[in-house]
Amino acid sequence: MTTRLMLADRCPTDELSLTNCAVISDKEPQFEQHVIVRNSAHNFVFSLKSHPRVNAGVIGFSLPQRKWAGLSIGQEVQVTNYKFDKSKQLISSMTVEVDFLSKKTVDSNPYDSDQMASEFIQHFNNQAFSVNQQLAFSFCDKVFGLLVKDMEAMDPSVLKGNNSAGKKNKIEIGLLLPNSQVIFEKSETSSMTLVGKSKTRESRQSIISPDWNFEKMGIGGLDKEFSNIFRRAFASRVFPPDIVEQMGCKHVKGILLYGPPGCGKTLMARQIGKMLKAREPKIVNGPEILNKYVGESEANIRKLFADAEDEQKRLGANSGLHIIILDEIDAICKQRGSMAGSTGVHDTVVNQLLSKIDGVEQLNNILVIGMTNRPDLIDEALLRPGRLEVKMEIGLPDETGRIQILNIHTARMRQHDLLATDVNIKELAAGTKNFSGAELEGLVRGAQSTAMNRHIKASNTVEVNIETAEKLQVCRVDFMASLNNDIKPAFGTNQEDYASYIMNGIIRWGDPVSAVLENGELLVQQTKNSDRTPLVSVLLEGPPNSGKTALAVKISEDSQFPFIKICSPDKMIGHSEIAKCQAIKKIFEDAYKSQLSCVVVDDIERLLDFVPIGPRFSNLVLQALLVLLKKPPPKGRKLLIIGTTSRKDVLQEMEMLDAFSTTIHIPNISQGEQLVEALELLDSFQEDGRASIAKAVKGKTLWIGIKKLLMLIEMAAQMDPPYRVSKFLSLLRDEGGLGSDRFAAI
Repeated sequence: MTTRLMLADRCPTDELSLTNCAVISDKEPQFEQHVIVRNSAHNFVFSLKSHPRVNAGVIGFSLPQRKWAGLSIGQEVQVTNYKFDKSKQLISSMTVEVDFLSKKTVDSNPYDSDQMASEFIQHFNNQAFSVNQQLAFSFCDKVFGLLVKDMEAMDPSVLKGNNSAGKKNKIEIGLLLPNSQVIFEKSETSSMTLVGKSKTRESRQSIISPDWNFEKMGIGGLDKEFSNIFRRAFASRVFPPDIVEQMGCKHVKGILLYGPPGCGKTLMARQIGKMLKAREPKIVNGPEILNKYVGESEANIRKLFADAEDEQKRLGANSGLHIIILDEIDAICKQRGSMAGSTGVHDTVVNQLLSKIDGVEQLNNILVIGMTNRPDLIDEALLRPGRLEVKMEIGLPDETGRIQILNIHTARMRQHDLLATDVNIKELAAGTKNFSGAELEGLVRGAQSTAMNRHIKASNTVEVNIETAEKLQVCRVDFMASLNNDIKPAFGTNQEDYASYIMNGIIRWGDPVSAVLENGELLVQQTKNSDRTPLVSVLLEGPPNSGKTALAVKISEDSQFPFIKICSPDKMIGHSEIAKCQAIKKIFEDAYKSQLSCVVVDDIERLLDFVPIGPRFSNLVLQALLVLLKKPPPKGRKLLIIGTTSRKDVLQEMEMLDAFSTTIHIPNISQGEQLVEALELLDSFQEDGRASIAKAVKGKTLWIGIKKLLMLIEMAAQMDPPYRVSKFLSLLRDEGGLGSDRFAAI
């Protein structure tokens, strides 16, 4: 350990006397950042700075430092390097007595202790302090004299992100950190006025913790995402700066939050700013940056970073964190060169943003948080490490997340006894698959509106029935009404979408139907459980009206996958080829966002615009489907694709059959027993009528699809009861489903 005898002297400049550091010559390389100065029998710990105006063998002190340590100019002192014990000597909180340095100063203006504490930490970050130490501090163009009253040590578990405070130990010597708490108390004889929270002792909180209580912050279902952001973006900001510097670690400067609309990206960005105890974040929407005048858009970007630049020049490594939140960042950061025929304003805005975040004169005191639901539009240069390097998908909440979100939005009602006891939050969470956070909030608002509507008098004027309004409660029936009528999820499963395809249920008229459903269940289990086949695709093929779509939808519904979407030609009527390709691509891209997804590609030949006269089809849509059917989902995601077609021969010629993992044939009803079984399941005709039909079809060749059979039954049901059976058999014969040589050949 280096020890030297040195001569005490004055600080070479007034500016250095306000740094609370002892000053040595820049030609004294043997000393580290902190030293012990021994005067007679007492030791005093100081942080060091070097200056060319100090002679070798001399150490300079300010007047308050010389008073505290009892040093006189020219006195010989013993100087030794000092290392802090990081497990015991990190300052959690420090109480400082403050007064004007000059007793003649009289000022009745109030001084904000919060600002004072913030400036104090910035000026003296990573410096040594001792109990009873005296120092000078400049604030608001006034110089104050400070006296350190007492200090408490930080619990080392705080460095690991634990929010629970351990036992606080008093310490005599400690190291000030960016997240230490400084409490100011005015001297008993002082006339100054202190305002703000930092003039009283409060329990210390770490900068951020993975087990933060999100419900108090109004955030639900994002615990895992917040913990990941903490690990990547903020862990380095919690550790002491010297450890970070020794590791050669640079702080993360940018985060990109992306995902479907309404999932909490903006809310999360705002809470990050609050949790870091940084300055109030600058929040700006992407379109607000753009300006019609040349150069103004770039100037708007520069203004966002101006405060951070100014503070970094003044305070260097001790500068506080400046958070800039860019909502809808895709509006200003599109791929450069992608805007054909534009003035190039977007390109220069991207260039300006890139240079500010990680240019030649890079800033280390900023955190840029970008948000978008279109990450594919953003320029690649912005997403590389050093810029928006932490990319976090804020997806749809799972069931646990939905319970948290619903609890947050119903907390006030529970508090004031306005939520009925029959409302089961778990039941609501289970019934709102693929609802975003915003849609869940809308569900609660819809239930509140329904409940309030019961207490409005039906008269010429809108009046509230005061007598009953005092008994207002939001009941389960209100939530169910809102769920069924008001709010539908924009993403994922919408039961109304596929309910229309199986409104008559699945009629198990024979073993072929049961076999199809059993095979479908096997494919669902394979998709869920197999790590080797994250993409499973099956083609249901068979004659028209055989119930292929209903079976495909039934298999998808029984899978209980969170994301189920039907890609149907009836939703693409009038679309151009390119628009159709984009619509199909979007369905698959949405499917990739969910852990488990099922996409039903219905009536493939209609999607391809196939007609046998010609023959003609859309090659553009065909190639898009071929690519999407074979493309595996991203890592950790699983996808089941169920296709349906009535023209297997056409798909064979187009080489599309090979794109499916397997093919299942859906037959028509071909035996009399199967027809009678279907009639019994449908509860059609009286028992004697079914017996007559069974006798008529016995031994005959049948060939009719279940969908066509339903139509014939309903047509016959419109007749008077005595004529229904004969009419049904007549219709069956006319449709070629009974005794037809053409179908017999099949």
